[in-house]
Amino acid sequence: MEDVDPVLFYGVNNVNMQMVKALYPKLRIVARGNVIKVMGDEEELASFDENMHKLQQHCVRYNQLTEEDILHILRGEKTRRDGVEGVLVYSVQGKPITARSENQQRLVEAYAKSDMVFATGPAGSGKTYTSIALAVRALKNKEVRKIILSRPAVEAGEKLGFLPGDMKDKIDPYLQPLYDALEDMIPSLRLQEMMAQNIIQIAPLAFMRGRTLNDAVVILDEAQNTTTAQIKMFLTRMGMNTKMIITGDMTQIDLPKGVKSGLRDACEVLRDVEGISFVTLGQKDIVRHRLVTRIVDAYDQADRTRKDEWKKSHPVLIPNEDN
Repeated sequence: MEDVDPVLFYGVNNVNMQMVKALYPKLRIVARGNVIKVMGDEEELASFDENMHKLQQHCVRYNQLTEEDILHILRGEKTRRDGVEGVLVYSVQGKPITARSENQQRLVEAYAKSDMVFATGPAGSGKTYTSIALAVRALKNKEVRKIILSRPAVEAGEKLGFLPGDMKDKIDPYLQPLYDALEDMIPSLRLQEMMAQNIIQIAPLAFMRGRTLNDAVVILDEAQNTTTAQIKMFLTRMGMNTKMIITGDMTQIDLPKGVKSGLRDACEVLRDVEGISFVTLGQKDIVRHRLVTRIVDAYDQADRTRKDEWKKSHPVLIPNEDN
């Protein structure tokens, strides 16, 4: 039961285990923590072991196990969740997480096709959330052994000063959006265990130097705030059986004035490299509150207006061909 959260598996007040015990009256079943001890008839033991494995797999995949699920699985029937199409993973509430727009689906397809994917788009377009869902799916399917998530530690237009606490306390505020997505997809207790075992690693970009990242899905978020040297360092960490997803929003660059975004540079330099895919998400992909789309639209319109006004006040002098 290493991959399963016991709270989910046993149910509230052990209701799931009580049902299993009722369905196997000839066996003596004692469940404590991650260990289930069973004694009784050999034939019944074999059936119990097979069905426990099925229940475990169901719990890992769907993050949920109900009495109805137990009855269906032990009878060899399909549960109501089986056969749902396009599901990447299931949330901790058991809800399906899918690509929710055409371009999010393109991101899913690009991940399947390429080992490195650049996904750019505005806030709320789902680029980070979809990427993390792909990583969690790969981990659950045992396609990789770990997930590595990284962000550059750049303040978004405000000075935070010296943060209190140890190293983890100092970097966590920069990485909180990644924690938020993971907490949607992996039960809290299991997530803590996976992070303690380094199965899931979350670290600022500076911690990537000198590493070779094998058997992993590696995601660099907020890549627009990397320098050219930083993103080059990150991309060259790629090891065997590894997929990389680089996400960012070109309109939210918080680098010092005059410093070119590493993401912008990488998209230009690597555009024609075989094995790398590029996906651009737009305002129609925004899946947050409907006001987010309106806010992005308003700022885009304001930017266009300011550019037009600047051009009018700074006319370009065209040389006279007669001179």
